[in-house]
Amino acid sequence: MMIIKVMTLFPEMFSGPLDDSMIQRAKEKNIIDLEYINIRDYADNKHKKVDDYPYGGGPGMVMAPQPIFDCYDQIVGTLGLKEDEKPRVIYLSPKGKIFNQGMAIELSKEKFIIMLCGHYEGVDQRVIDEIVTDEISIGDYVLTGGEIPAMVLIDSITRLLPGVLSQNQCYEDETFYSGLLEYPQYTRPVSFRGLEVPGVLISGNHKKIDEWRRKESLRLTYIRRPELLKNIKLTDEDEDFLKSIEMNSDQIKY
Repeated sequence: MMIIKVMTLFPEMFSGPLDDSMIQRAKEKNIIDLEYINIRDYADNKHKKVDDYPYGGGPGMVMAPQPIFDCYDQIVGTLGLKEDEKPRVIYLSPKGKIFNQGMAIELSKEKFIIMLCGHYEGVDQRVIDEIVTDEISIGDYVLTGGEIPAMVLIDSITRLLPGVLSQNQCYEDETFYSGLLEYPQYTRPVSFRGLEVPGVLISGNHKKIDEWRRKESLRLTYIRRPELLKNIKLTDEDEDFLKSIEMNSDQIKY
């Protein structure tokens, strides 16, 4: 079982999106254990204040270290870690590394993950220096807090855990798993409003189908995310296909 503890000021935000569908089934099958812990409960002042003005001046407020450290210490104390064992602690931050499928795969192999959701102008740097192992962003934009990014990571990681999806093939063919964008998908009927399913997909020739899907993935990646191709091991046949696309770029449908 994977254990994920989320340190947040707004635990109620998680009750809807992560209490349904695949995530809920994973919890019911004891594949994942999720807990959302209110940082405010650990504030040592009577007003449960968790933020303060930044030293040096500037706009906004910064989350103070004391409630976060105390919350973290309580969580670690319940995990039953070995003396030399330390959990992955992810701070959801616009300054972090951009989250991708490779990171999701890596994190899906962890047993314990703690997520820290920042707010206001962020958290005291001493928290990051002492307990955070990873700063992760879900994109080059700023959100009100780390709760929505935390949900994104939880969803992305959970679906990779054994037993969550019915078949590994469900995610191994998906966009970004192989480094390429996923090929187009079709379902019944074969003909709909004059639009036809590509003949190769109903041919029953699985070798030809695999070849078509590979080429379509390459085509979409070349058109929409060409920078991804730099990290893909391409065959000679792939290279020839991409050259043919480049030579006929005026015919590309974007």
